[in-house]
Amino acid sequence: MEQVTMSLAPSRSTQKSTIAGPSGESAGSVTKRLSSELMTLMMSSSPGISAFPKSDANLFEWAGTIEGPASTIYAGLTFKISISFPSNYPYAAPTIKFDTPCFHPNVDITGGAICLDILQDKWSAVYSVQTILLSLQSLLGEPNNASPLNPDAANVWDSPEEFKAQLMKHYRPIADATSA
Repeated sequence: MEQVTMSLAPSRSTQKSTIAGPSGESAGSVTKRLSSELMTLMMSSSPGISAFPKSDANLFEWAGTIEGPASTIYAGLTFKISISFPSNYPYAAPTIKFDTPCFHPNVDITGGAICLDILQDKWSAVYSVQTILLSLQSLLGEPNNASPLNPDAANVWDSPEEFKAQLMKHYRPIADATSA
């Protein structure tokens, strides 16, 4: 754990030279924010969510997982996501997509794009990776059918058996998804 922490917190001069952004100073502050959020997420006891940088060399690209909430149609399923942070994070929202196919009214089944207001027009710099992941987990059980990205999923949401059949038709367990 100590080695990961050290590699994610390079010296200030390293941050300026290796992190792309509008200026070394602002890139350094984004790096500090992301490092802090990573530590908070690692120390949290939020069940069913996780995210980490894809490599020690790039703190702006993360991989995460979201488990379907208990007592929902997604219970027992785990979804892999990708998170890309812009150089002006947290003033601009990260780009998040499902890597695991997710049949859901607010998720594009082919590209994994997510329709969630806090990732678009309701974004605020007070949101963190943890709050985003918790919001996505909550969205699984409580879609916004008034603004569907996947109309087919929205149309069958109120028919649990039919919805579950479609969900399982598209779903790929993470172990299978990585080898495909």
